Amino acid sequence: MEAISYERASDVASAVRAAQQRGTAFIGGGTNLLDLMKGGVARPVRLVDITHIRGLDTIDPLPDGGLRIGALVRNSDAANHTYVRQRYPLLTQALLAGASAQLRNMATVGGNLMQRTRCYYFYDPAFVQCNKREPGSGCAAIDGHTRMHAILGASAQCIAVNPSDMSVALAALDAVVRVSGPRGERTIAFGDFHRLPGDRPDLDTTLQPGELITSVDLPPPMFSDHAHYLKVRDRASYAFALVSVAAALQLDGNTVKSVRIALGGVAHKPWRANVAEQMLAGQTLSDANLQSAAAAALRDARPQRDNAFKVQLAQRSIVRALKQAAGQPGGVA
Repeated sequence: MEAISYERASDVASAVRAAQQRGTAFIGGGTNLLDLMKGGVARPVRLVDITHIRGLDTIDPLPDGGLRIGALVRNSDAANHTYVRQRYPLLTQALLAGASAQLRNMATVGGNLMQRTRCYYFYDPAFVQCNKREPGSGCAAIDGHTRMHAILGASAQCIAVNPSDMSVALAALDAVVRVSGPRGERTIAFGDFHRLPGDRPDLDTTLQPGELITSVDLPPPMFSDHAHYLKVRDRASYAFALVSVAAALQLDGNTVKSVRIALGGVAHKPWRANVAEQMLAGQTLSDANLQSAAAAALRDARPQRDNAFKVQLAQRSIVRALKQAAGQPGGVA
């Protein structure tokens, strides 16, 4: 058994100072970290408990009309907060699709952002080849069973996918992540927070060593009336997405004024379908326009041996999610 030291941080500054020691990990709800530790995948030598830091467990309105969600807010509290449900229904839907009620009651917003891939080969140390776990060792997944793996943005080093449902909604909503670290506070646009694998798949995010997530900021609500989170999975109970779509619309009749589309289950990070958004802006939500935009969103897909079905599944899911968001027939299977 390996020795692990434990420290309870009283404030953000003390947490950041404690994290300067190599091998330190922050722990909040622990729903992912403890699993990784028990499986021998994560091996921190020091845990810094941040659950008693005041001010990180609140949801507060911002002066510009947006919303600040503290990093220690439980997923269940975020999903059921009146303002979130009314103004950011896309986020509520994604959070409620994300896990069992028991996990949502423990998991934190900050921890959700940091959760690691559920790739079978990453989670099982018996597979020696895993560049995400041991950089330079290879990728057992590429020649293995690839049904759940990436079709967009992958590299020769890693084909794992990001498992978070919440993050897909936050990507569509143009959220901002606030962090505090040794060099002070900074903000990270959500699209820049998670990384594609490239040649460093062991790095999931753009956080610098010792940085602590303090909140997620949402811009003023634009998509309260027309939003839908669609999650396609093997079973309706607790399961990770084969493909998910966060779709949000501003409409003038049947014409798109503004649209946001983000995909989950297809890449190493939540995948923003920028080309599809550009194609739909100013257009009517006709079947032809929706199908063309969905096809464009998957134009660069590079499926693996076992997951070519994800390409068509993602295209159909985009069309269905947008129709559901707009309240059109065909939005519900």
